Amino acid sequence: MIDINEIKQYLPHRYPFLLVDRIIELEENKRVVGIKNVTINEPFFPGHFPHNPVMPGVLIIEALAQTAAMLAFKSTGTKPNADSNVYFASVDGVRFKRPVVPGDQLVMEAEIVRTIRNMWKFKGVARVDGQVATEAEFMCALKL
Repeated sequence: MIDINEIKQYLPHRYPFLLVDRIIELEENKRVVGIKNVTINEPFFPGHFPHNPVMPGVLIIEALAQTAAMLAFKSTGTKPNADSNVYFASVDGVRFKRPVVPGDQLVMEAEIVRTIRNMWKFKGVARVDGQVATEAEFMCALKL
């Protein structure tokens, strides 16, 4: 298990944009599972939507990508420095199956589809209570 303090050693994101609370499984060069506890205190809920708060889909995809970035850094055996980053190269096949609301625990799983040099392709699924909330394939460029 990787806690938030170790996650912050690998990901440059900070509040309010750090969207992974814990890594609960990690198989280097294969897959990772992370969690995000969604609370009513999230800064996006007052505007999305005040009468019916829903986590924005793009932030669910971002949370999946941050989870995948942990897998990429751990798999390469490198800790990023101030100049390191992971950038989106593409996002494909996105499906939103259910809303994510305050009180949900988002369980995010990403697996490596392939890597070529610094390009990583992942398949990601975010679930709440075992139900698929979002799924996507995405490519990221790892800048070390």
